[in-house]
Amino acid sequence: MAELESLVETMEQGDLSLEESLKSFERGVHLTRTCQQVLKEAEQKIQILSSNTTDAELESFENKE
Repeated sequence: MAELESLVETMEQGDLSLEESLKSFERGVHLTRTCQQVLKEAEQKIQILSSNTTDAELESFENKE
């Protein structure tokens, strides 16, 4: 996540060449997908752990805003 934030800051400065910007964008897309996968796995683990307790009720992880 820190690397992704750093990439965004660098790109926002506008000092990169087109080629460097594209490489940074590609890296950012890869990092975003990795972060989404890690989050999904964490959510699945929480659901599994929550289902192992008899008193717990599962709640949706969807954004409720």
